[in-house]
Amino acid sequence: MIPFSPPDISDLEIEEVCSALRSGWITTGPRTKLLERRLAAFIETGCVDIDCTQEEASRKYSNRVVCLNSATAAEEMNLRILGVGPEDEVIVPAYTYTATASAVIHCGAKVVFVDIQKDGDPETHMPEIDYDKLEAAISEKTRAIVLVDLGGIICNYDRVFDIVERKKSLFTPAPSDGTPLGDLSSRIRHALGRIAVISDAAHTLGASRIVHPNGNPEGQRLNCGQIADFTSFSFHAVKNFTTAEGGASTWRPLPGIDDAEIYKMYQLLSLHGQSKDALAKTQLGSWEYDVIGPWYKCNMTDIMAAIGLRQLDRYPELLKRREEIIQKYNHACSELGISYMIHHTNSMDSSNHLYLIRIPGITVEQRNSIIVRMAELGVSTNVHYKPMPMLSAYKNLGWEIKDFPNTYDYYHNLITLPLHTLLSDEDVTYVCEKLKEAVQEAK
Repeated sequence: MIPFSPPDISDLEIEEVCSALRSGWITTGPRTKLLERRLAAFIETGCVDIDCTQEEASRKYSNRVVCLNSATAAEEMNLRILGVGPEDEVIVPAYTYTATASAVIHCGAKVVFVDIQKDGDPETHMPEIDYDKLEAAISEKTRAIVLVDLGGIICNYDRVFDIVERKKSLFTPAPSDGTPLGDLSSRIRHALGRIAVISDAAHTLGASRIVHPNGNPEGQRLNCGQIADFTSFSFHAVKNFTTAEGGASTWRPLPGIDDAEIYKMYQLLSLHGQSKDALAKTQLGSWEYDVIGPWYKCNMTDIMAAIGLRQLDRYPELLKRREEIIQKYNHACSELGISYMIHHTNSMDSSNHLYLIRIPGITVEQRNSIIVRMAELGVSTNVHYKPMPMLSAYKNLGWEIKDFPNTYDYYHNLITLPLHTLLSDEDVTYVCEKLKEAVQEAK
């Protein structure tokens, strides 16, 4: 039996977790803070060997990433720090997982779904939002756009930044409500001066793309986390990089606002609004604290961070192995006439998270029969994703799949093949062989 996406956990992660348990510090503490700095260094440089325990590196990469207990929490914190709330609208692609939209709903804002491009992006085939429809959906109530870098492939942020710049006249930054969060949110909105661009990068840690900030014709290759205004990552067990559960937020520098101030607000939002975390309260005489807002509990623990520290050591090799598997799948799918996502182009390198294929000329029923047959042959597959307007929660909010024809068309013949670093070359060959059998039987 070939599982779909088991976590790749080595003795290194196990030993680090044991060390964390023996240390007596198992909640948010020194390992979480170190992981935040190392992730910030990786996002900026692509390197995992920067010693962030050293004073200079520690200072440089502090207050740039905040680790949380999930990507859903990270996305919600991104929205809350932007002041998104009732009466606001947030644009979300109809082709995504529920967390992208549910975080908007948690904030009391309205989700505005937008269809994807026909057959996905012309170059990568990723189910990417239709930018013309996105632009048409913007109103005076639009406060943010959430793009989904699905499967590890980064969206066309140049196009979105161009749109929000041209739509600046519709954007009116709300004033502060007098609270610490409201004051920071208002200052962030004024600093942006436009609709915020948020990346749901649950799949995309380690990906990069050439972008053209401020219309620079030469372009600049940036890593995921450096492109959008705010970015959320997932470290769930099925992701390339895992802390079992977990996630993180990061942001681009904002004029006139110190990163440390933004980081502090994330800490407050994720720890009940308490002015000191447990680590700070261990200092002599530092027991006293305040609670400045009745907020949330979504911090990362040092046990989770222990897994992440050793995962990050191994991450370049994990990404390399995923790319090797993708190349083998590409060859097999090309021979079968099956469409697949293109993970690497001249302008973009994916994090190689998911392998989506679309089998031409089949129905939903035939697609489902292939999935069942693959399981009978010992290969677990999946579908990423069932469109949001087809799910009960969103149908009950008034959305109908008939209004998103490209989204449904992309979904109806889609299968996701297993892609993980525990697959041997023999496993990959077996998957390709059984896919061919199952497809021929279904037709």
